Amino acid sequence: MNSEISTQISTPHGELTLRLSSTPRGARLARRLAAQQLTDWGYPHDGDANYTAQQVVAELAANAVTHGRVPGRDFELRLLLLAEDTLRVEVSDARGDRQLRIVTNPEEEGGRGLILVWVLARTWGVAERAVGKTVWAELPLT
Repeated sequence: MNSEISTQISTPHGELTLRLSSTPRGARLARRLAAQQLTDWGYPHDGDANYTAQQVVAELAANAVTHGRVPGRDFELRLLLLAEDTLRVEVSDARGDRQLRIVTNPEEEGGRGLILVWVLARTWGVAERAVGKTVWAELPLT
């Protein structure tokens, strides 16, 4: 896991940036809008690449609204279509005081979503911001 956003992001071939309410509804909407955007970029809704991206967006958005929520503050979803059929997903929330936690104990509830991101993403990490943090992942689309 990298600790900061890569400064080597190539020029995106497509970009979508949205602010969404830090609620479960906002997280669901993030997943749906990501699926639609990928379809518009030529990755069909029922295809593996789109489905994988939906899973990663859903997990990062759910974490943002569950653990990164600050009352009255939205979260941000940013999708970047990069060269070499790579999708960069960035989810930013307003809470920078909580560290990411990966739970591997089978007796504990929750906390396994980042394992899913780790398995599906080519690379991923967390970057601090002036307010909050950004969790990002890069996914192969081929």
